[in-house]
Amino acid sequence: MVYQQHIRLAPQVRKAYEAAAEALVSGRIALDVVDEFGLNADFPVFSVGQAALVADIHPQTLRQYDRLGLIVPQRTAGGARRYSLRDIERLSQAQHMSQDESINLAGITRILQLMEENRQLRRQVMQLRRRMEGSFVFQADSDGEVTEVQRRQARRRTHAMLQITAQ
Repeated sequence: MVYQQHIRLAPQVRKAYEAAAEALVSGRIALDVVDEFGLNADFPVFSVGQAALVADIHPQTLRQYDRLGLIVPQRTAGGARRYSLRDIERLSQAQHMSQDESINLAGITRILQLMEENRQLRRQVMQLRRRMEGSFVFQADSDGEVTEVQRRQARRRTHAMLQITAQ
């Protein structure tokens, strides 16, 4: 998938993504809660070097994982790899399974697929529970699109983001 390369992140936003990536790798947060911080887990933020540094993996390993289809990052219009928070978490998990658990790459691929399916199912269950509790309100975006929003969502995002950046 190719994305537009012209997006510039504000320094505070970049720091928030970096803090979230470090927290994911260290296990302080789970990917399930990243969206509560107002961050997009699928937004391609990190270059190969940045992703390798955060995940403590050699850059060549990232390129190998891409070639094998284990973890495939998004690409800029110029072809450069860009990794998201979801990719960072998967890299960290793959590294752990490979190094600490001695699981082969085929096994890692299947485990990561099952983990993602499980995460999506848990998210759907949470959304259904919230709807049943009536904790959603609706808001209109600047372009007129109507979306569901939790009442306490903005307050929780701010509080959680402050906790991550303070660590």
